[in-house]
Amino acid sequence: MTIGFRVLPRQRKVNADVVQQFRELPVANVSDVMSRMTAAGSRLRPLHAVGILAGPALTVKTRPGDNLMVHKALQIAEPGDVIVVDAGGDLTNAIIGELMLAHAEKIGLAGIVINGAVRDYGYIRTHEFPVFAAGVTHRGPYKDGPGEINVPIAIDGMVVEPGDLIIGDDDGLLCVPFGDTSTIYADAKAKQAAEAKTMAATQEGNVSKPWVDETLKRLGCEGV
Repeated sequence: MTIGFRVLPRQRKVNADVVQQFRELPVANVSDVMSRMTAAGSRLRPLHAVGILAGPALTVKTRPGDNLMVHKALQIAEPGDVIVVDAGGDLTNAIIGELMLAHAEKIGLAGIVINGAVRDYGYIRTHEFPVFAAGVTHRGPYKDGPGEINVPIAIDGMVVEPGDLIIGDDDGLLCVPFGDTSTIYADAKAKQAAEAKTMAATQEGNVSKPWVDETLKRLGCEGV
């Protein structure tokens, strides 16, 4: 098998129930309970009109500016999948545009993530099909390869294994490891409930934060 130019089978993926559970949680809450140590970088932004991204990852690693393996990924992707493309973060050439995105939506994908550029932004921003990308350019892609499908990829330090859970909202994108979804969901759900109580207290004018002064004193802040 040729390293760097291969299509591998996906061995496992998060199920639909897990995906639906996480759709109800803010990405920020999930990030908090993952110790704020995992992120795909602030450049990957939602470009679509509105909507939550959630689904199992079908990973693609491609040469910057080339989308041959993305076309192949569209052939083998299953409904509900999120195609996650590591194109090296390069913004010189768009990896995907209106035609491929229309195809992705038609076959029932949950969304597309491009660590690189897209084009046809006018189309993307007026549709609800989730698209996260690092930038926009009119320059189209090449189709020569190489590339790999269903291999581990990393985006600004965030490792994505095939079948991991990908979630995204207005705050950005996050990968939840396949084996940790149950624990992370329970912790994030509790975090969301705690924040709801804080918001209710805020609306009632009953917010108290004694920890602020306690922390300042512990750190030796003068005048507290």
